[in-house]
Amino acid sequence: MTASSVAYAVVHTEPPSIFLADDIELLHRVLALEVVARTDPVLLGEAAASIRDALLEERWGDATVEWIRATGTGIDVYDGKSVYTDDDLPADMIGAQLQFTRLFADGGGHG
Repeated sequence: MTASSVAYAVVHTEPPSIFLADDIELLHRVLALEVVARTDPVLLGEAAASIRDALLEERWGDATVEWIRATGTGIDVYDGKSVYTDDDLPADMIGAQLQFTRLFADGGGHG
């Protein structure tokens, strides 16, 4: 299998927001632009100035951590998760692949 990988984040708003990116570095920029920078500065209070500075200095992680502290909203970030395509698991091959998995290792099959 040649599955590609992706980084993603779950922002614990109501409802939760999910962001996907090709890698963790891009994900940090996405969070900075799509979550942190789009927040009303009134909601950030005194932290708004330091968050602005961090964004202008391209310190994405610092801006996001400061945003989390200011808003109390959690963000879970995950890196290196696999993304599978039909080329990775073709429908006509799944039966053959299943027989080599752990669940079928003892020769168990139907009933």
